[in-house]
Amino acid sequence: MKEDSREFVEWVREYRIVAIVRGLESALCDRLAGALFDGGIRMMEVTFDQTGKLSQEETADAIRGLCGAWQGKMLIGAGTVLTLQQLELAKRAGASYIVTPNTNPALIRKAKEQGMGVLAGAMTPSEICEAYEAGADFVKIFPASVLGPAYIKAVQAPLGHIPMLAVGGINEKNIADYLKAGAAGAGVGGGLVSRKNVENGNLEAVRELAREYAKNIRDSVRN
Repeated sequence: MKEDSREFVEWVREYRIVAIVRGLESALCDRLAGALFDGGIRMMEVTFDQTGKLSQEETADAIRGLCGAWQGKMLIGAGTVLTLQQLELAKRAGASYIVTPNTNPALIRKAKEQGMGVLAGAMTPSEICEAYEAGADFVKIFPASVLGPAYIKAVQAPLGHIPMLAVGGINEKNIADYLKAGAAGAGVGGGLVSRKNVENGNLEAVRELAREYAKNIRDSVRN
């Protein structure tokens, strides 16, 4: 285990799920965090919007607000981190970890130098090894729904020493399949965090869905 990211690694191994939040301003993120927390979710990834609809500074503000409000209760990270500038914004905002959609060894190494946890995106066995060798704590198999649980089981055969998370197309019905295939956990976006529900104030729906995810994870681990 990489000592500077021990907390991140321990939380992933305990809770097994990271909620992926896209395109929500700070106030909505805080309300969402409350619903997710009540449902048993303890990790949130707030993604940078590469389209420019939400500025990088607004994303950093949302991360900063969550880190302040939920310190010790939830572990907050920055997602879709593609550049060193975004890494610096995330670090200054208080993010405990970063998540990338791709394998960028220089970015991974820089994040580790700054004491952050890293979940790095990869698809092929070569990318998986490259990300892990660069220092990633976990490798994000993306897009998981295209590859399927069988792919994770297959790559775990020779690469079982590399902890992997399944991300992309994960929902409450198939998350157990990925865990049983060997994934250490999963990242879940639209299958858990509905922008419509959050904006309409229907947080009970988010809360109930979070509970279902948490239950399915517990059942999978027990079995």
